Formats: sequence, C-alpha cells, structure tokens
Amino acid sequence: MVNVKLAGAAEDYVELLNGSIINIFKNSCRIFFNNPGQSVFLGKTLLKQRKAVATRQRWKEKGTHVPPFMILSITGRCNLRCKGCYASVHQQKIENEMSETKLRGILEEARELGISIVLIAGGEPFTRSEIISILKDFPEIIFPVFTNGLLLKEQLIERIKNAKNIIPIISLEGRKVETDARRGSGVFSQLENILDNLGKAGVMSGISFTLTRENFNIVLDEDYIRELINSNSQVFFFVEYVPVNAGTEFLTVTGEQRRIMMERINGYRSELPALFIAFPGDEEKFGGCLAAGRGFIHINPQGNIEPCPFAPYSDTNLENLTLQEGLKSDLLLKIRSNQDILAEAEGAGGCTLWSKRELVKSLLECNEKENQEINFMLRKEINKNFCVKGC
Repeated sequence: MVNVKLAGAAEDYVELLNGSIINIFKNSCRIFFNNPGQSVFLGKTLLKQRKAVATRQRWKEKGTHVPPFMILSITGRCNLRCKGCYASVHQQKIENEMSETKLRGILEEARELGISIVLIAGGEPFTRSEIISILKDFPEIIFPVFTNGLLLKEQLIERIKNAKNIIPIISLEGRKVETDARRGSGVFSQLENILDNLGKAGVMSGISFTLTRENFNIVLDEDYIRELINSNSQVFFFVEYVPVNAGTEFLTVTGEQRRIMMERINGYRSELPALFIAFPGDEEKFGGCLAAGRGFIHINPQGNIEPCPFAPYSDTNLENLTLQEGLKSDLLLKIRSNQDILAEAEGAGGCTLWSKRELVKSLLECNEKENQEINFMLRKEINKNFCVKGC
C-alpha cells in the first residue's frame, strides 16, 4: 500500500509547461518563416494554443485539472510486428475499439477542456481509414500521428496535405540495418520513398526514434539528422526504449547516455532548423514524469483512461463517462499525489511508471478493494432497509 502525500509545490510546473508549449510554436514559426503556408498556419495555431492555456486555467478554477496533452491510441491493429513493441504486449485484443462517434465525442470534449495537442497512436493509426476525416474536423488541436509510415500512399498523403493540423511522425530505428532489423526487411527503403513524397507534397512531418543502447550513436549523429532535415523531416522525437519484453533490459540507455543525449539535443535546438523532443528527458525540468494527468493522459483503444501507454492500468472507462469526469480518476489522482512514483528511476528504462509498475498496481488494487468495501456496505444498508420495510 502506498500512502498518499500531496507534493508541496505541485502546481509550480504548470506555468512552466504551458510556457514551453507556447515556445515550441514560437520556434516553429521561426523555423518555417520561409514557408508561407506553414508559417501562416503555425501563427494561427500559436493564438489557439494561448486560448487553450486560458481555457485550462478556467477549468482549474472550477476544480478540474486538465493536462495540455493527450495520447489517444485508436487501434491495436498493425500491419507490422516490430520487435519490442509495447502496443503488441499491452493491446492483445483488438475487438471493441472505440467507434468513430465515440472518438469524435472525446475530441469535442478535449477541445472544450483546452487539451491542445493530441498524439495519435496505435497499433498503426492509419489502419482506420476514417481517422483523417475525424482529425481534420478539429483544427484547434494539433495531431502528431505516430505511424510506421507504410500506409502513406499517394492518395493518403494528398488527404493529409489538406489537413495541416495532422503531422505524420514516422518511426525509424536509424539507418537501413537498424530499421529493417526491428521492423522487417525492406521497410527502410520504402520509408525513404515515403518521406520523399511527403516532402514533395509539402506535408509537415517528423521522425520518431526508439532510442536504445545499441542505436544511440547512430540516431543522435548530427550528419544523419541533417540528412533527414534535408529530406524535409521537421520534427524529431527521441523516445527511450522501455523494456516491456522480459530479457531486453540491456537495451535501455545508460545514465551517461541520457546525459549526452540531452546535451546533443539542446545543441541541435539552437543550431538546426527543426523541432526536437525527448521523452522522458524533457520531463526533468518539470519535476519528473508528466503522466497520470500531470501533463498528459493515455486513452487506450477500448476507451480506458490510463496514466501512460507504458502503464496500462485503469479504473475509468469513457463508455458512460465524460472526459471531464474521467480526468478525476482516483488512480490518476493517487499517482500524481505520490511524487515518489513519478520521480525518475536511474537506469530503469524510459518510463518511470513502468519501472515502478508494482507500486502503480498496488494503487489500483487499493481502489478495487475500496470499491468492494463500499459496495458491501451499500448492499448491507439496502438489505437492512428492505428487512425493516418487510417486517
């Protein structure tokens, strides 16, 4: 059992986080200044982001803490079987995925609450053909879509071109050898062509690297990053490997590698015309992990609200609840209130909640036990009243 202790300066990071989001879009406007279409769109987006900050503040004053980010996994289906994929481990069942109507409802609520960036994940998101039409209808929200990229054919690229709030983020492991070893033979050469087609179409796109001890020097090599920028990749995510598969702990980056990673990424931010985001490295300046609603939540394909994609534990499903109600989940509150859980664990992998999953599960089990006790007392009270009336 974990004792609930409220952190002393729990709200100090919120202003810093909001400021960082605004700075991302300010930098985007600077980077894409010479691209009239993108710069106008990003200028409008910056104004919308400022309005979203004010909206979240109003909800906070009403008693609802709204994170600026949401990760929305829309399917467990995928056209690849990548080694070490967290989704294939955590999302074993693909039935009962949220309907298009439900996805639209969640995004409408997200917009009203001031959630301004929604990362779309899977499985492979583009296996759901309707997703572009859905996301296009919410221009106030930016949607980085994390994809293996193989379904981005000419017709799909043309549809994305007309929805500037959708940013395909294509997964690479490095160059040909590293990417094909994890994702399958021939994948890298296909992605080279797809990245070229995205650039020719003028679609803003990016790259997501799963950073391991083995590909560390390759994906952080400046010449390689410059090559990708010259191929029109404009956003880079560096996500530390999480050992969801037993026996792969040796792949997690070392503490020294993480230090070097942040040093290089900070250098690239000041020198190269692209956006660079590190997870969980960028969370350190906000006092630790931003999961469980501190900075973001995860909604899985069945509508369960989870602290993080790597911490698939939930006490709340959105089938019969609003998103606002879901944000008040007891599990999320308990995790946020236990700062020890959210503190980074050296050398334990990219996700602190995964490394401390037994603690997280204990909080969930605590919730279940409390619910059982409450239900028992209610049944006892109902039976007592029935007896009184019946005697």
